[in-house]
Amino acid sequence: MRAAVCMRYGPPEVLQLREVEKPFPRDDEVLIKIHATTVNSSDCFIRSAVRSAPLATQVLMRLALGITRPRKPILGLVVAGGVEETGKAVRRFRVGDRVYAFTKFHFGAYAQYTCLRETSIIASAPSNVTHEEAAAIPFGGLLALHYLRKSNIRSGEQVLIYGASGAVGTSALNASLDHASEGTR
Repeated sequence: MRAAVCMRYGPPEVLQLREVEKPFPRDDEVLIKIHATTVNSSDCFIRSAVRSAPLATQVLMRLALGITRPRKPILGLVVAGGVEETGKAVRRFRVGDRVYAFTKFHFGAYAQYTCLRETSIIASAPSNVTHEEAAAIPFGGLLALHYLRKSNIRSGEQVLIYGASGAVGTSALNASLDHASEGTR
């Protein structure tokens, strides 16, 4: 299979298109044929070895991700595609299911296939969205949810979302609007 492989930290040019071994699902994993992925700010941050971050953050990130190069050379955090194969213990998904997922530090989205555990952040993709649209959902949605929960907003309080033009802000705005409309029903 083909994958964009990152053999060293640096600018986008460090990514190289290569033939790599196709993964095989373990008993608790699904093999996803990737139809769409994203390149988001976290991907760029990781690929560049967090050079824009404070030195302490750079050191911690390199300890976690790899000192001189990424420990997992196929980067990418978000996938949308179809289940091509399932491990024998998988119960939630079937071959042919449309899914989208956030891989966390498993990475692997910059490839034609990836394996994820059934218990990963993976869900059935809505039937009325394209793979590209589904791939746009997890990153911003999960970060927005994290910060909304962390802010501990109570019923009746107001929230100002400044800059709702990217993935996180737009998702936070939609979540706030959905929450507000639930209170009026």
